[in-house]
Amino acid sequence: MTARSRTPRSSRRRLRRTRRTAAVALATAAGASLLGGCGILPGTAEAGNDPITVMTWAPQNTEATNMPGMPAMAEAYARWVNASGGVNGRRLEVLTCNDHNDTVAAARCAQRAAKQDVVAVVGSYSQHGRSFMAPLEGHGIPYLGGYGITDEEFTSPLSYPVNGGLPALVAGNGRQLAAAECAQVALVRPDTVAGDQLPPLLDTGLRDGGAASAAPVTDVRAPEDATSYGQAAREALEGAGQAPEGTASGAEAEGGCVTAVLGGRTDTFFDSFRRLEPDDAGITSASVLGSVRQRLIDQTGGADSPLEGAYATGWYPAADDLRWEPMKRVVREHAFGDNRIDTDDPGVQTTWIAYTVLRAALESLDGDTPVTAETVRDALDEGPAIATGGLTPELRWHYEDLLAAHDFPRIVNTRVTYQRVRDGRVVSVRDRFVDVRTSLVADRES
Repeated sequence: MTARSRTPRSSRRRLRRTRRTAAVALATAAGASLLGGCGILPGTAEAGNDPITVMTWAPQNTEATNMPGMPAMAEAYARWVNASGGVNGRRLEVLTCNDHNDTVAAARCAQRAAKQDVVAVVGSYSQHGRSFMAPLEGHGIPYLGGYGITDEEFTSPLSYPVNGGLPALVAGNGRQLAAAECAQVALVRPDTVAGDQLPPLLDTGLRDGGAASAAPVTDVRAPEDATSYGQAAREALEGAGQAPEGTASGAEAEGGCVTAVLGGRTDTFFDSFRRLEPDDAGITSASVLGSVRQRLIDQTGGADSPLEGAYATGWYPAADDLRWEPMKRVVREHAFGDNRIDTDDPGVQTTWIAYTVLRAALESLDGDTPVTAETVRDALDEGPAIATGGLTPELRWHYEDLLAAHDFPRIVNTRVTYQRVRDGRVVSVRDRFVDVRTSLVADRES
């Protein structure tokens, strides 16, 4: 994990005042340079040639996890804001970039953001934190509302996550499986650096959920871009205390559970898993939202899907919750039928929340304050808590709000939701959020 040092708040404020003076002097020239950006979205904001420029990136058209709905949601959000007059009368310009699930491409997206003077990178997904965060830090650009799958999103002082990321989901999944009385659990996860942190988090969640008698989680590493997961499925069955179909078996343990966190390949894994699982095995399946989503259930048979009955842990309320209606209305009216946007997708939902926070931060700036990457950071670092319509707790990144955990200090929202696939629908199984803060802190201190 990456360590970081903290600059005293008084020193940071003096440095900000100095840089802000220079920023005011350069505001006119900066406004002209923003015109060089591509992808200006139409709207009715009467802001002349002085837009507020941000960027959203995500992988598209790759062999691994793809998130095309995130930039599409960003574009729809900008159309909506601009159609109603912009942000403080200024047009919101969204640039998009494809990181191709590649370290070089991710770095290029960040370099392009710096070159085109964006004030923030918002609602984005990339697995290559080391590649994109350094260029952003070098130019002082905040990373607001990343998906939450890299260490850098939770350690960089320029990162402002709106959820607890994959760590919170996996810790919460452990608690949910403990409530399902899982005694032997196999975790199928990516064979990546980001995946390496997941087994201890699941173990801690199981313990905190009351599964004191549970054996340590069986760690099953798997490639993200496989077309079949026979070997991983076999290891997962054995880890859950079962023998694969057609093989000799001894005494098999009750309470076997398999949870898979493979993003877009989760359905491929469970397809392989069901082919090997004995008919009477009674294995409990589980995953996290993002790896399991409603569109996937529909595509794999609805109520007959291999994921029927699976437990799923999410960051936000279930997709049918009325708190999502403002987002769905914007999609209906401003996405123009863009089929990349799935409002059940946690990536799309995260982008909506991230842009909600951005807009509130921008609107908190007074009319004499230039909108720059620095002033956006100031608004997030020192401004009031921001409401998201009940989709998250109020969000604020003051020093005292940060998580007291070395590996995840930037997390300020440690709440998750419990959901399950029932009759072909992903539905909530608990009305309120579950706070996994103690699991995140305990895992890092153990």
